[in-house]
Amino acid sequence: MNFGASLLEALESLSSNKVRTGLTMLGIIIGVGAVIAMLAIGAGTEQAIVGEIEGIGTNLLFVRTNNEDVTNPRPLTLQDAEALNDPVFAPSIAAAAPIVQGQAEVTYAGQGTTASLVGVTEDYIKVQNVELSEGEFFSSVQINGIASAVILGANVAEELFGRSDGLVGETVRVGGQPFRVIALLKKEGGSQFGSGDDQIMVPLTTAQARLIPGAVKNEVSMIYVSAITSDAVVAAENEAALILRDRHNIKLAEDDFSIMSQEMFLDMASTVTGVFTVFLGGVAGISLLVGGIGIMNIMLVSVTERTKEIGLRKAVGAKRKDIMTQFLIESSLLSLLGGAIGIVLGWLLALGVGKIAEASDFLLDPIITLNAVLLATLFSAAVGLFFGIYPASRAAQLEPIEALRSD
Repeated sequence: MNFGASLLEALESLSSNKVRTGLTMLGIIIGVGAVIAMLAIGAGTEQAIVGEIEGIGTNLLFVRTNNEDVTNPRPLTLQDAEALNDPVFAPSIAAAAPIVQGQAEVTYAGQGTTASLVGVTEDYIKVQNVELSEGEFFSSVQINGIASAVILGANVAEELFGRSDGLVGETVRVGGQPFRVIALLKKEGGSQFGSGDDQIMVPLTTAQARLIPGAVKNEVSMIYVSAITSDAVVAAENEAALILRDRHNIKLAEDDFSIMSQEMFLDMASTVTGVFTVFLGGVAGISLLVGGIGIMNIMLVSVTERTKEIGLRKAVGAKRKDIMTQFLIESSLLSLLGGAIGIVLGWLLALGVGKIAEASDFLLDPIITLNAVLLATLFSAAVGLFFGIYPASRAAQLEPIEALRSD
């Protein structure tokens, strides 16, 4: 019997019991759909995280105080940031912007919300991709004058006013103190690292003097350092380290500061999301194995039901290879058809997750790659072959006389 005839016979056999065939394929459909959806979510998560990190700023370094295993660490200060801005000693550094961070209660006309508070200087806009929907960023006069000026994130504005436009000139209370709104941040949407929509910005001097309890004058939470070009990031990092070691009088001891680059964050994010994607794919792959066991079970039932048919075919000249091929084609068809439907299901699931994320204002766009589709398809075909071998072998080994005698 040639392959074409075997294929047609397999289709007739499967279509003769549509309900059982459908239920058998269900495990493969769910398995392939889950694998496609999970890999798409993993790829979308990685893209969102990488985009978030890249969107933080260009050629950026993050300088923080290192308190671990360091005796008498010195905090980062405004003077440290000024030293990093010196073009003579740091020619590879374009700008260094110190910040302080905290939380603040923001209220307006009985409405209130808790927002992330960021105290910044005028250099902040040079190192961060700050986009304003209206208004202007802080001036040096406002920074130096400890001004009661605030820039609102989109979500904060919505919570307080029910809108996120036309608010420049309004007065809100931050920590119980009146502040004039001078600008609004452009809406970003949610992300894995929080959202700028949920924060407010004030002059760094104002945050230190009036809004952050226990803040020490001149001490900062972190310094953003921007290199002049992407090729100068390593040089900028080395220059920053030398300047801070000199200022903190570090000779042979451990650095009391840490410097991280965007590349380090990207590598970490890729590693984490890679493990996350493999884990999700592995969990989803278990359902494929369950589906394969279902195929083997049904094929064994089919062998039992068709014992006389197998005996008759062998009696008229069918070889063991023909019988085995017939049952392998049937199990492979179950798996491949289930896999094809599963791909569509996976695409719909990924699309649904993307819509839910969009409705929740969360940055996640699942990505279905060709590699994921091929992997799921090949795996489902392999499952069909693997779990079809034993039933096919059992059918091929039946003796014609014994098979014809069976009830």
